[in-house]
Amino acid sequence: MSRRSHRVEELLQAELSTLILRRMNDPRVRLASISGVEVSPDLKRARVRLSALGEDAQRHECLEALKHASGFLRSQLARGLRHMRTIPELVFELDDRPEYSQHISSILEELHINDEDS
Repeated sequence: MSRRSHRVEELLQAELSTLILRRMNDPRVRLASISGVEVSPDLKRARVRLSALGEDAQRHECLEALKHASGFLRSQLARGLRHMRTIPELVFELDDRPEYSQHISSILEELHINDEDS
């Protein structure tokens, strides 16, 4: 990954986090945070990973709310990031890494407990 791509990812993550916290009035996104952003090599598309607290249904509602608001968020980014020629298309997805990590930890713990019993 280029240094420029990395800077754009960090900038987008910070700006999106601020916009979601301060500019969105949708109650479905209150418990959301941006856990990461990955931009395509041509900087035309950004995959935005989202961590959201709550039940599965609440997390998916949050994701849908952000997908619906992607045009608004992109226009707000364009206003705030005037030095960027183009603002990437935003593609939101739930970040399942924390849950996956927890699942692996519980499996390892189970294996450790079973190993001690032997």
